[in-house]
Amino acid sequence: MAGAYDDRDGKIWMDGALVDWRSANVHILTHAMHYASSVFEGERCYNGKIFKSREHSERLIQSGRLIDFEIPYTVDEIEAAKIAALEANGLEDAYVRAVAWRGSGEDMGVAAARNPVHLAVAVWEWGSYYGDAKYKGAKLDIAKWKRPSPETAPSQAKAAGLYMIATMSKHAAEAKGCSDAMMFDYRGYVAEATGANIFFVKDGEVHTPTPDAFLNGLTRQTVIGMLEKHQVKVHERVIMPEEVEGFEQCWLTGTAAEVTPVGQIGDYNFEVGAMTRDIAEEYEKLVRS
Repeated sequence: MAGAYDDRDGKIWMDGALVDWRSANVHILTHAMHYASSVFEGERCYNGKIFKSREHSERLIQSGRLIDFEIPYTVDEIEAAKIAALEANGLEDAYVRAVAWRGSGEDMGVAAARNPVHLAVAVWEWGSYYGDAKYKGAKLDIAKWKRPSPETAPSQAKAAGLYMIATMSKHAAEAKGCSDAMMFDYRGYVAEATGANIFFVKDGEVHTPTPDAFLNGLTRQTVIGMLEKHQVKVHERVIMPEEVEGFEQCWLTGTAAEVTPVGQIGDYNFEVGAMTRDIAEEYEKLVRS
């Protein structure tokens, strides 16, 4: 599958029915388009099985609640929709995007409680999110935008509006020849990349920021469990910007990113070392098991 995402062959599951890909449209006055009242999940299917599929569906429903709407489908119904979309498109290895949003209705202002909530699931073939960087080590810029306080935005929701600054930060990074950008939070602490969590290695131990102002990713949680299984000490803690220079290895985690080594952040360089390679290989085996 290639070309613009609105001009492809295939089927998209939308509000209970499989529709032609090019017909999966919404009205221009859809509330989500104007006010970002939308949540989504990014998932990967390996050999016909979506990794942590049910956890993703549960988080989708919770994200909707965090931005004040109820998705009119159960976890089981969302699971069935994902399977239907994969089967309709004949895919066993795919990226899976479930998205829920407030549509057009009686309200067209900030408030939209009377507008219906919709759900769609699209699937497509998608390779490595960072291309060759997954093997050679990604190069990261340092973003000027910061992750907001949980008192400012619902940081544990996978909500569309929270990605606006991520998009701008990634565009700025790509303009500098980087794959992504590392973001700080509202306090100036190290937070994450634009769409992936971040880990550092020093003296055989792993350090990762406490997810109190950004999403605690499912891949992040999986990798921490893998490290602890191997009795690697994991420190979830505040990481100050000046500490970055002293770390030896670095990697990113996320459904799209999987486990991607980082070779450079700003002026700081990192080794694509044994621990990074081992955890990436082990994760690859886990998702395909």
